[in-house]
Amino acid sequence: MSTEKEPLETEDDIIGVDDDETEPVVEPAKSNLSKRRTIDNLLEERRLQRQLADYDFDL
Repeated sequence: MSTEKEPLETEDDIIGVDDDETEPVVEPAKSNLSKRRTIDNLLEERRLQRQLADYDFDL
């Protein structure tokens, strides 16, 4: 190994990133609320189906 300090080779070609591509897409609250309601409805339907399946019809 040499004791001399050699300059590091660097590339001056820097690839820029567009700011538009890096911003996260913010969904409106209305669509988030409608998605949440849809999920809640599906969970409620599953819960009711389980209760119906567990119900003893021979009372």
